[in-house]
This record gives sequence, C-alpha cells and structure tokens, in this order.
Amino acid sequence: MDGMPGFTDFLWFFFIVWIFVSFMYPQLRYSSLRNARISIIRSLEEFYNSKVITLIHRHERITLFGIPLYKFIDIEDSEEILRAIRTTPADKGIMLIMHTPGGLMLAASQIALALKRHPGKKIVVVPHYAMSGGTLIALAADEIWMDPDAVLGPVDPQISTQTGSLPAPSIIKVVKEKGVEKVSDETLVLADIAEKALNQTKDLVKKLLENKLPQDKIELVIDKLVMGRYTHDWPITAEELKELGLNVKTEIPPAIYKLMSLYPQEAARRPAVEYLPTVPHRTQK
Repeated sequence: MDGMPGFTDFLWFFFIVWIFVSFMYPQLRYSSLRNARISIIRSLEEFYNSKVITLIHRHERITLFGIPLYKFIDIEDSEEILRAIRTTPADKGIMLIMHTPGGLMLAASQIALALKRHPGKKIVVVPHYAMSGGTLIALAADEIWMDPDAVLGPVDPQISTQTGSLPAPSIIKVVKEKGVEKVSDETLVLADIAEKALNQTKDLVKKLLENKLPQDKIELVIDKLVMGRYTHDWPITAEELKELGLNVKTEIPPAIYKLMSLYPQEAARRPAVEYLPTVPHRTQK
C-alpha cells in the first residue's frame, strides 16, 4: 500500500538508531565514570584535608567506528598539575595519585619542583607503579604511600639517538672503557650530553631531598636511582626504598583502589587476564 513503510525504510531506521546508540552510550558511560571519580576525589579531599590530584597514564577512549574521539593523559597534564598546585592554599596538603610509566624530563621536573615548593603536606600515592619521571615526582613528597606490591623505578637520564634512547651512565662508561681515541666523534658528543644530563639529574634529586634526608642518605639515593646501577625499567620495591631512608608507607585507603578501577583501559578484543571474583569469607557461628 502507498504510504506504508517498506523494508528499506526499516533498515534505515535501525541504522540511524544504531548510530545514535553507538555514539551516545560511550558518552553516557564516560559521564558516569567521571561523576563516580569526582565523588571519590571529593570524599578523599574532605577526609585528608588535601587537594587530590590524579596523574593516571591509561589510554581511555570513546570511539565511533573505531576512530578515537578522545584520548586522555598527554603532555598538557603537566600544565594542569602545576595549575592545581598553584591554586592550592598554603595551609592545605596535596595528595597526588600516580600511575605512570614516566615521561618527559621537563614535565616531570616542573611538577616535582612545584610539589616540593608547596608549603603544605605532600603525599604521593602509588597503587601500582610510577616509573622514571613518576619516581622523580615521588621524591618531592613528604610521604610516599605504596601498595605492598607497587614499585618505583630508576631516574637515570635517557639520551635520544638515531637508533633510540640510551642510558646516560652507559654512554659515559663506554667512552671510559674504550678510550677517547677509539670512539667516534658522535659518541663523544653523546658522552658530553650524557655527563651533563647525569649531573643535572643528580642536582635535581639533591634539591628534592634536601631537608628531608641526611647528606649520606641523599648520596645513597643518587647512587641507587641515578647512576645506572639498574636498567631503566627495573622495579624498585617499597622495602628497598625504605632502606634508602625514604618515608614510604605500604598502606593505601580502599577508596584509592576504587578510584583506580574507574580509569579502565580501552577495551581489548580478547581479555589477557581473567579470574572469578573472590567471595568474602564469613566465619560461621
């Protein structure tokens, strides 16, 4: 009959509905996650009388046809953190929650120094890991709260080359062992840059730890974390950090773990890890 919708009309209708749902569901999901995060952050701020800042380096995307529309945690994070620190009252503490593999030395240094300068109490919380630049920032805190299985990492500077990044201590070591006359001019230039980077990092770590640790302990931290004793991705545990004299606590409030669960990774096609949730054990009377 004329005027009755045909099969093609139904196809177009369902296609339009599918487009609408595919676009709106991620938006609604993101809004729900963000509201849940804000609720937990607000409760943490009230309980600890501190400004709570998160630095979570996870890729969280809202996609349409597989094309990323949003991507969070980028180079602009350092500007946001500096702004948050700058606007925090002097009589209020700062709690920085970090989950990061590191990043640019410039950004990490700016954050660390700004955190160090803040007159209130500074707490860095590491639920899982904070490597490289994340560790540098953690050194600026008065207290480092870590999960018992969480780790920090070395802060030895990495020098960019045409073939990738090389650790500054290793470049210097190669030149010393082979001799200046047996290496190329390019390697000598790299060694010069590496030595400068190493000295700069040592000075920065000293500045971050001054008035918190005695000089011998500061030198011990530099030897362990800066001078290339470990590979750059080596995990350093809370126990090792305590032995260095750092103020590390291995207790994290449950709300922090809940907050971390609200920063999900981008969904994978096939989960790499699966397990059944543990049912809380109840003692029978």
